[in-house]
Amino acid sequence: MKRKAFLCSVLPVIGSMSVIPGIVNAQDKTKPPGLNPDLVKDFVIAGHSNLDKVKQMLEETPNLLYATWDWGGGDFETALEGAGHVGDKAIANFLIEKGARTNFFVLTMLGKTEPVKAFIDSYPAFLEARGPHGFTFLHHAQRGGDDAKELLEYFQSKGLTEAKFNLY
Repeated sequence: MKRKAFLCSVLPVIGSMSVIPGIVNAQDKTKPPGLNPDLVKDFVIAGHSNLDKVKQMLEETPNLLYATWDWGGGDFETALEGAGHVGDKAIANFLIEKGARTNFFVLTMLGKTEPVKAFIDSYPAFLEARGPHGFTFLHHAQRGGDDAKELLEYFQSKGLTEAKFNLY
């Protein structure tokens, strides 16, 4: 092989090799250690009824916003979901405004009729899904009071009952 042909065939490979370490290093970012499990549990518990504690803990540890506690047996819960199934709208709205990941159970409790109905109409099998602790959409609509009355009636019209899906 002539020298020029050889260089033309290997130079692109050699040039790309100088980029590879940068790509590997960019992907090899070390994550910080996980959150203290006791802290996560305390935050999720606070999410059920203690807005002042939620605010204080989030101020000290912002990533608690995304933390999930495992109660066992696949029963995972966030502070937002705790607020959702007990009907604490102030905590739920505060956490959502801070950027917490929400779900259709929490939106049901908050009475967000249009997105919930649209999703259930698109995925009717999801009507039988359960949130933390096995609570159904019907439970969340009941906890939402007047704000969720339309959704409560919607779920009842679909035949949803607590007894039908209560596994816990």
